[in-house]
Amino acid sequence: MAITAAMVKELREMTGAGMMDCKKALTETDGDMDKAVEFLREKGLAKAQKKANRIAAEGIVVDVVAEDGKSAVAVEVNSETDFVAKNEKFRNYVKTVADQALTTEAADIDAFLAEKWHLDESKTVAEELAAQIAVIGENLKIRRFQQVKEENGFVASYIHAGGKIGVLVDVVTDVVNDEVKEMAKNVAMQVAALKPLYTSRDEISADYIAHEKEILLAQIKNDPKESAKPEKVIEGMINGRVNKELKEICLLDQVYVKAEDGKQSVKAYVDSVAKAAGANITIKGFVRFETGEGLEKKNEDFAAEVAKQMNA
Repeated sequence: MAITAAMVKELREMTGAGMMDCKKALTETDGDMDKAVEFLREKGLAKAQKKANRIAAEGIVVDVVAEDGKSAVAVEVNSETDFVAKNEKFRNYVKTVADQALTTEAADIDAFLAEKWHLDESKTVAEELAAQIAVIGENLKIRRFQQVKEENGFVASYIHAGGKIGVLVDVVTDVVNDEVKEMAKNVAMQVAALKPLYTSRDEISADYIAHEKEILLAQIKNDPKESAKPEKVIEGMINGRVNKELKEICLLDQVYVKAEDGKQSVKAYVDSVAKAAGANITIKGFVRFETGEGLEKKNEDFAAEVAKQMNA
């Protein structure tokens, strides 16, 4: 039977399921509307889609590192409440998502969701997500993942506050021992705590530096006292302020949080460990995921929400 747009629209209005899910349901049931509804319910899609407009800004970040340490992935999966984020069933599910993300060849979330679910290839990752939503009773979202691979060293992992922040650090090294691994974990903790934007100054474009200098120059011109200073002094002030900013946003330029003198940079710390180990070590990059970062969080009175549901 030919599936028309009108049929898909009708099923979507009846169930709240997605357009492609409705088309698939009608195709599988040869256009039988009642059976299509049952198909969506069995897959958990109808119930899941009704929750899709709820804000999922809690959740956890999970890191998975391959046994040889040469590859790793960070995955963020969101839930509506912190209560669910702490639930063992939810956490176990996120771990299975991360296990699949470690070896996926998907380039983005949409492609990942369309993959066959590695624990049951009769369904996709998206269908398994919908099933979990139906069981857990909250909107869930696989928000993002990022893989890191390093053949000439290893990938270090650090999870902060039970999954609120997840960090991966790409370490290039010709020596891997306990001291080097401890250094890598300390650097990962630095990333979690001080939230750098770049690994080193080499990653920052000349255009960015020029733009920052333009802003600083404008600020100086708007200050009568500073604008009256000689041009060379103003130039030195601008360069000094740019350098200060770079020391805050570049990992290797940051002051190492565990430095005994409060002055040692992360690069100096890494170099000291490399020297002691007789190794060549480079921090090549990092990934930092913070749960709910950039998402709008729902701020509702819990008692009022319960009362609203009871009176519905």
